[in-house]
Amino acid sequence: MNVDIVWSNLLSKLKEKLTSLSYNTWFSETELYKLNDGKAIIIVPMPIHKKHLLDNYSELISSLLYEQTNANYELSFLLKEEIEEEEEKIVDQNKVVDKKEEATDYNYKANSNLNPNLTFDNFIVGNSNKFAHAAALSVAENPGRIYNPLFLYGNSGVGKTHLMHAIGNYIHDNSDKRVLYVTSEQFVAEFVKTSRKDEEGSNFNYVEFFKNKYRNIDVLIIDDIQYLGGAEKSQEEFFHTFNNLFNDSKQIIVSSDRSPDDLKQLEDRLKTRFSWGLSVNISPPDYNLRRDIVKKKIIAGDFEKDIPDDVIEYIASNIGPDVRHLEGAITRLIAYSAIMGGEKITLDLAIEALKDYVNKGIGEKNDVHRIQRIVSDYFQISVEDIRSKKRSANISFPRQIAMYLCREMTSESFPKIGIEFGGKDHSTVMHSVEKIEKEIKDNKDIANIIEKLKKDIGVVQ
Repeated sequence: MNVDIVWSNLLSKLKEKLTSLSYNTWFSETELYKLNDGKAIIIVPMPIHKKHLLDNYSELISSLLYEQTNANYELSFLLKEEIEEEEEKIVDQNKVVDKKEEATDYNYKANSNLNPNLTFDNFIVGNSNKFAHAAALSVAENPGRIYNPLFLYGNSGVGKTHLMHAIGNYIHDNSDKRVLYVTSEQFVAEFVKTSRKDEEGSNFNYVEFFKNKYRNIDVLIIDDIQYLGGAEKSQEEFFHTFNNLFNDSKQIIVSSDRSPDDLKQLEDRLKTRFSWGLSVNISPPDYNLRRDIVKKKIIAGDFEKDIPDDVIEYIASNIGPDVRHLEGAITRLIAYSAIMGGEKITLDLAIEALKDYVNKGIGEKNDVHRIQRIVSDYFQISVEDIRSKKRSANISFPRQIAMYLCREMTSESFPKIGIEFGGKDHSTVMHSVEKIEKEIKDNKDIANIIEKLKKDIGVVQ
């Protein structure tokens, strides 16, 4: 049973039953991790989703799952970082299995991690991305034989991830090739686990599991490769994985927010290999493409209210080049109209609903780098210091505050935040967050500093 298809169908049903605001708030970023032994494990983006979904939507989710599977499941809501524990249990349960059988079973049953909703059919093509689209389609039609590796780079929100999933879905639907999509953060997290020992004092099973997953496939798609920077051992393992796949004519697809030459923290031998194939820069969408994207998102959203052309043009002109921000603007506009008593959507209403987006410049999001810069400026230290391994109090305490703010004000996971702070372990980030939470409760001065920094960063309380 393909869990991606099951969840995609379930989400489609939920869209019909819920308002756009409820669906986008509670379900748009959820994933079905697996259905196993009477339990449905669902990935949610934030802790608040766990309780809300369990208290308010568990019966609806269970009934929709039953419609598709004819089976009842106990629901379990987990964060992405909590999934690691589930994966460890799987390894432990399989460690007595013959290694060849385990490898074969894994290869054919592994989750590809592909989002079935991201395809070539719903990718909007314009001047800024038509070359990348053509290259991606060529790779999808001829995996391992043309443009290997394919390296896509550009700013956040320009469509890199969409194209990567589109390639994977095309190959998956038109061949029997085995496809795996992961982020570099996932790659690092799973590689770190290979150093762990089981109760017999051996890490053999963990190493075998890792190699079977990443080397016995036909297509490896790895997103945000820049986050391998600073993780030397993970880079070395990826280097060997790359060579193994490339030598066997397996397709490799990589994305980054910068070109191979600008990946300063990656080893030269990796950057050289990225240049063996085709590197394609995806530029931010121009006005015409932004307008087409907004129109397509509105049609796909099947909103109850019509959105006139002048409102579409206003959004395309004023909300910046990030596709995710364009989607957010549409959601906010629909929600604002509903909150205001179902008012008709007009240009005046749109200007009022989106004034904060336009005035604040939504293009500058609260990402880890921005928070690091603002915290560093406040404490009069450098960003390099805050990312370093220095342990002096004048640096370690601001670093802990920055980690806390990154966790509070972005959707990044503990492991990814750790990578951005010089390759810190996720447990270090968790400890920092817990420490600052305690300080806020016990120390009024610290609480005031946090409030000041939040205002500087621009959080609306």
